[in-house]
Amino acid sequence: MAPRDAKGNKPSSGATPEEYETLCDFLRQRTGLSFGENKRYYVERRVVDRMAAVGATDFRDYLNLLRFQASGEELQLLVNQMTVNETYFFREKYQFDCLVNSVLDEIVRDRRPGDRIRIWSAGCSTGEEPYSIAIMLLEFWKRVDEFEIELHASDIDSRVLDAARAGVYEERSLQFLPPHLVSKYFTLEAPGRWRIMQDLRDSIDFSHLNLRDPDQVGRFRNLDVIFCRNMLIYFDDLGRREVAAGFWDALAPGGFVFLGHSESMARMSSLYVPRRFPEAIVYQRGHGEGQKA
Repeated sequence: MAPRDAKGNKPSSGATPEEYETLCDFLRQRTGLSFGENKRYYVERRVVDRMAAVGATDFRDYLNLLRFQASGEELQLLVNQMTVNETYFFREKYQFDCLVNSVLDEIVRDRRPGDRIRIWSAGCSTGEEPYSIAIMLLEFWKRVDEFEIELHASDIDSRVLDAARAGVYEERSLQFLPPHLVSKYFTLEAPGRWRIMQDLRDSIDFSHLNLRDPDQVGRFRNLDVIFCRNMLIYFDDLGRREVAAGFWDALAPGGFVFLGHSESMARMSSLYVPRRFPEAIVYQRGHGEGQKA
């Protein structure tokens, strides 16, 4: 636990403005996460905790640990503290409705039964989003049994991935799920704690992934749908453009990207065509000729 001063306040990291800027540049380059001077208090609180945990004598000592530790373990632990993972089942449900009522039927229009459909939840946090997709497919897409469906989920935060794989949730995460779906897909583990059924846990491939790393993103190809909601707001403009280009490479021709309600692909990339469905606006992979740098 980090020490406190006489007033009970945590001390600052002791970073100069130049050192703080160096840290922010390092985090931006390695993770895509963008923090400015207006986020200094937020960042320093977490840095102070990590400095105390590793016994760093000063900020420069800690920054050197981040930059030169071969394993990258400390960077991962800091990232885990930096990321915000506020989510719940059926969040922005109208987008899931769009998936099962409009988008999937367009995707399979020229496919045969038994063909593969690939969906990726990028920035899956503790798993509510990919599990919501699975439940929506099983409950509301009439053709779910006709196709082989792959569900992939990833996050840069190793801690939340462990929670996602475990699949245990408190009542707050389930507040917008109808009771009959809670009873159908969850078992009560303890008062106020529910575990999602094993079949659903086994149906999703969870992996650790940094969206800023093109080699890691390059593992995904021929995807039909990508959900990346309310995460790119933490990236700077360059990071968003790079992620959008990586998604374009990962998608199959005609594939779709779902963004958060406050996000717009038009501000990030010209590689996509906005599609207005009855339920939501979704971004479709364009041809890319003359668009991709």
